[in-house]
Amino acid sequence: MNEVTRILNAIGQGDDRAAAQLLPLVYDELRRLAAAQMAREKPGQTLDATALVHEAYLRLAGEQQFENRRHFFAAAVEAMRRILVENARRKQRQKRGGGRERVELDEVALAAPESDIRLLALNEALDRFAKVEPAKAQLVKLRWFGGLSLDAAAELLDISPSTADRWWAYARAWLRAEIAEEKSS
Repeated sequence: MNEVTRILNAIGQGDDRAAAQLLPLVYDELRRLAAAQMAREKPGQTLDATALVHEAYLRLAGEQQFENRRHFFAAAVEAMRRILVENARRKQRQKRGGGRERVELDEVALAAPESDIRLLALNEALDRFAKVEPAKAQLVKLRWFGGLSLDAAAELLDISPSTADRWWAYARAWLRAEIAEEKSS
């Protein structure tokens, strides 16, 4: 049994000492996942990879029981995705006035960064995709938001690399079509 899985089982059985052992074991991998995701974000973010890891870990701590290492890291990727989406939505609200009265400015265009808009569009399409293809949506989350390679994501999902490759191609096509349809509406 993997050390992380053993500690997760101990935490599930109420061992408070085990919880203190978990973060040092998973921190480097969580940091790598967060850094991969933050590399896709626009420079100058108020959130960095370290803050993303800490926020995700706080959300995971005590939130639920984890079956194994795979389940924990899948939940961590999901937590990071939600944090980034919430952050993008928060910025959108602020950029759109947050309920303040609109004042026209001559020759000044204030727009949200393209990366925030793309992230929100992807998140909305991914939520719709998860309703019809939950396993394939999980693959997208692991790849896009977790920064995992196709092989690493396949291992976490316990599927073959060739299956992951087919799912990835299908998911990308589905999401691309969904986002294009949304833009044309």
